Amino acid sequence: MQKVSVLLFLAWVCFLFYAGIALFTSGFLLTRLELTNHSSCQEPPGPGFLPWGNQGKPGACWMASRFSRVVLVLIDALRFDFAQPQHSHVPGEPPVSLPFLGKLGSLQRILEIQPHHARLYRSQVDPPTTTMQRLKALTTGSLPTFIDAGNNFASHAIMEDNLIKQLTNAGRRVVFMGDDTWKDLFPGAFSKAFFFSSFNVRDLHTVDNGILEHLYPTMDSGEWDVLIAHFLGVDHCGHKHGPHHPEMAKKLSQMDQVIQELVERLENDTLLVVAGDHGMTVNGDHGGESELEVSAALFLYSPTALFPSAPPEEPEVIPQVSLVPTLALLLGLPIPFGNIGEVIAELFSGGKDSQPHFSALVQASALHLNAQQVSRFLHTYSAATQDLQVKELHQLQNLFSKASADYQWLLQNPQGAEAALKTVIAELQQFLRGARAICIESWARFSLSFLLLHLLAAGITITTPGPFTVPWQAVSAWALMAAQTFYSTGHQPVFPAIHWHAAFVGFPEGHGSSTWLPALLVGANTFASHLLFSVGCPLLLLWPFLCESQGPRKRRQPPGSEAEARVRPEEELEEPLMEMRLRDAPHHFNAALLQLGLKYLFVLGVQILACTLAASILRRHLMVWKVFAPKFIFEAIGFIVSSVGLLLGIALVMRVDGAVSSWFRKLVLAQQR
Repeated sequence: MQKVSVLLFLAWVCFLFYAGIALFTSGFLLTRLELTNHSSCQEPPGPGFLPWGNQGKPGACWMASRFSRVVLVLIDALRFDFAQPQHSHVPGEPPVSLPFLGKLGSLQRILEIQPHHARLYRSQVDPPTTTMQRLKALTTGSLPTFIDAGNNFASHAIMEDNLIKQLTNAGRRVVFMGDDTWKDLFPGAFSKAFFFSSFNVRDLHTVDNGILEHLYPTMDSGEWDVLIAHFLGVDHCGHKHGPHHPEMAKKLSQMDQVIQELVERLENDTLLVVAGDHGMTVNGDHGGESELEVSAALFLYSPTALFPSAPPEEPEVIPQVSLVPTLALLLGLPIPFGNIGEVIAELFSGGKDSQPHFSALVQASALHLNAQQVSRFLHTYSAATQDLQVKELHQLQNLFSKASADYQWLLQNPQGAEAALKTVIAELQQFLRGARAICIESWARFSLSFLLLHLLAAGITITTPGPFTVPWQAVSAWALMAAQTFYSTGHQPVFPAIHWHAAFVGFPEGHGSSTWLPALLVGANTFASHLLFSVGCPLLLLWPFLCESQGPRKRRQPPGSEAEARVRPEEELEEPLMEMRLRDAPHHFNAALLQLGLKYLFVLGVQILACTLAASILRRHLMVWKVFAPKFIFEAIGFIVSSVGLLLGIALVMRVDGAVSSWFRKLVLAQQR
């Protein structure tokens, strides 16, 4: 068997597995079609009257703007409990004193002194809890795909409709400062920008100090309509020290001082938004779906009264994407086309002095615009692809039609019953929450294509060529040793357990703007065991020979040959030792490598097949995105690394065998002379 034929055949088997992994990924992980449609003021989201008498008003859009300016302070990894006061504790239990509690004291003081001007929410984040995916959600109102977590090192420009696009289309001046991830997501979108490298998680101060250098002068200049400041110190402190370290208390105190300074500079037409993009684990990591990772803080403040009542004792829990339609309507912008978030209704109440009936009607107007936009998106999306469940989609459209008809009746009868108004609001909220639920469920559907390809690849016949046979037990043990080494070196198949510090091995000062090198270092650290064991797998062919004794062994003589042996005692009758026995059957060596390679791929294929079966059977399990999806991703990447390493190892062994064969032939020719 030719060497090239062996490598090509193994590469073809690997391709079958790769195709299966790709098909399963497209069918199991959170995937969706990204629409390029954009909302505009000239095209209302649906039929009917626009609220608040916007018809014919110069510059009016879907809803009249409540604020002219917004200051968005994004504190990376601002977990919800970071914003809690020091005395917060579970009822019935003694107070717990933690370094990070009470450090954002300005939030609590504002809530107590100006209860109608501010609100603190618990922002519920959708996994994966990585920064780029959260930025997409905070600007588009949609759900980024799960597999996009791999793009966190090399972000791509957002093509979907988003808040930044709507702001620039409306001629608003957007000024940004902070995490340079925004530069890749929104290239050329900012009227002024100050970007700082975000990857060096050991640096707690460079980005934050750079922002503070420009924040207050920019704000005082007035040359902006939307000011975005993305601080990274809290996130980096979590990665480096964890949330319970004294350094975390210092960073939160610094952020508290920033918030106080901003509040003092706000004008009456400006809204302050302080938000975390995600939380962090007890170790300071993020990326998964644990409660601490998906729980972020959201704080809103206005110098003018914004809420009709005081805040509740326990902050309300809202989806993170709800911020997108809320900000759009408060600024008088169209809601981004693909948004599936629900507006925060109490922000459209008209303040503490407004009449309850008028406040409820304004809330219903905002919710109806939001529902029209979501209904339009569902209709457009379902026409472009068959991802959404037809039956559930039909039920949602019926619910929206009824709620819309009731709302139009209320507009024509402004003094309608209070109960009817509450019913309309409840129906619209039910539709919006149902639409978000059907999108999440439908974008995580399973395909059986992967299983069929795996069965095809696993069914390839594995023959036993000649005397060089590695037993199944040895191949299985070798693969299990690779897995054992993965865990024994401190790795786990979950995103928060990734050894991010490996990115700085040999580069303590960081990598500058480079992203591929740190990603390569982290990948090499994570999958080193897969690579080393797969490259070394072909050496299993030589192990039995190396275990043989060094003493001479006589070759077994066939019956009747003893006399001939006595006649020619001077001839060598000893059996070749160790790996030199390969020279007795060189034509079997390549076939033996093929057999070993197929066996190893089969064992690896069984591992990933078991992983996909578990993920598919439990795809509706509560822990699917926390356990089974990350496990599949790690197994899939591990298989790809192992298969490439196996091909490389076999090619190297073939190269060495060719060199040894050439040298052996020269020795034989020299001996014959």
